[in-house]
Amino acid sequence: MNDASAVSKVPAVTLLFWVLKILATTLGETAGDTLSMTLNLGYLAATAVFAAVFVVAVAGQILAPRFHPWIYWATIIATTTVGTTLADFATRSLGIGYAGGSALLLALLLGSLAVWYRTLGTVSVESVRTSKAEMFYWMTIMFSQTLGTALGDWTADTAGLGYGGAAAIFGGLLTLIAAANFRTSVSRTALFWTAFVLTRPLGAVLGDLLDKPVAQGGLAFSRPLASAILLAAMGVCLVAFPQRPAEAGGH
Repeated sequence: MNDASAVSKVPAVTLLFWVLKILATTLGETAGDTLSMTLNLGYLAATAVFAAVFVVAVAGQILAPRFHPWIYWATIIATTTVGTTLADFATRSLGIGYAGGSALLLALLLGSLAVWYRTLGTVSVESVRTSKAEMFYWMTIMFSQTLGTALGDWTADTAGLGYGGAAAIFGGLLTLIAAANFRTSVSRTALFWTAFVLTRPLGAVLGDLLDKPVAQGGLAFSRPLASAILLAAMGVCLVAFPQRPAEAGGH
């Protein structure tokens, strides 16, 4: 079976995909903070827990014979939770700062995409039809989720925009990307990965907006409660709106 005839195990990129992605990245922020802060495990221990979940989830996704929305989105949640605590550990515990962490993770993300492209000749979503492509796909997603956390924190805190201001910035950028998708001939693959990266800092600042204290510009929601609500919202979307796998040439 060649790559073109293999069945894709990633979803088609639709409006539902982006809604679920934003919900998942927001959940990643609140769930990551629940374990590292609310339960006082610390960034390193929480990262170890989420990293173990991530490895199991990716293995399940790769071993699955076909596309399963629940397995796929569980794996996305795993990448965004470990990305949250890993970014916090790097930028806060290791002291390299948001700007340094963002620069390092951007280099890793671009390096992952470059190696993927050099190895398989494409980084498009519809090409993710083999185990090798899936490994590159999830590695790239892992770096993008971690980068997004650091970038979101840098924009909201260091740049002084606050959580609402940072959310408006990233939401505006995503709107511009959506417009470019419909009105320009810019590479759809480039637009996809740019949007994929930017939904993570949007989710990060939305998560912080929900659970940070009022004195810090947040709404002081309970982190476990916010996480449960976001998880339930994802579940409702998956039940109410069935997803289909990506089709060759569909992205």
